[in-house]
Amino acid sequence: MSYPQPPYVMLSENNGGIRPPPYRRNIPQYQTNNQKKRGNRCVRCICCCYCCLFLLILISAAIFFYFYAFVQPKMPTYQVQGLQVKAFDVQMDFSLNTEFLVTVKAENPNENIGFVYGKDSSVTVSYTDSTLCSGKLPAFHQGKKNITMMKVDLKGKSEFGSGLQEALMKNQKGGRIPLLVRVEAPVSIVLGETQMRQFVAHVNCSLVVDNLSPNKKIGILESKYTLGFTF
Repeated sequence: MSYPQPPYVMLSENNGGIRPPPYRRNIPQYQTNNQKKRGNRCVRCICCCYCCLFLLILISAAIFFYFYAFVQPKMPTYQVQGLQVKAFDVQMDFSLNTEFLVTVKAENPNENIGFVYGKDSSVTVSYTDSTLCSGKLPAFHQGKKNITMMKVDLKGKSEFGSGLQEALMKNQKGGRIPLLVRVEAPVSIVLGETQMRQFVAHVNCSLVVDNLSPNKKIGILESKYTLGFTF
């Protein structure tokens, strides 16, 4: 007697005889024409940017070479030519009223470049890190191959304790008083008729003078300069 076959198949323990279907393979996808065109545009854009950058570097190098080969720029120089004490009065509250007249020499050695000095300048005179007086340089235009002498009025009131008084009296007796003159001035370069980039000139002048007596000629015994620029 035969029985009808069941609608399912019994598997053995080792799954012999029947294998599971193979895993589905990923079908490779090919780029469409639109994707190719988009990629070509990106490559062309990158190449164009590199070409523009190279051209900009080439033009900048040519301008730089022309400026230094034909204009031959030189740094301006500064010097303290004279110092006059109009007032040097110690008050009862140990404060000090001072008034100096400083003569500053600015020299432009360039044959093709001028300078414009701005308004936001400062000049200070200090003694052992104590500011005695301050003022400003005049705003002016300095032409080519030019030397300009500037007389700058400086005024100030500062604390002048017993320690500073003793140190100053000792320096006065020895005839050697150290002072520091600081000058900061915004300067613009003028090439032809064009006013170009501005920089700030920093001048530190370490002086040794023989006295600080009012209305008396002051001799400058030593002077040392440091010059710096910020752009």
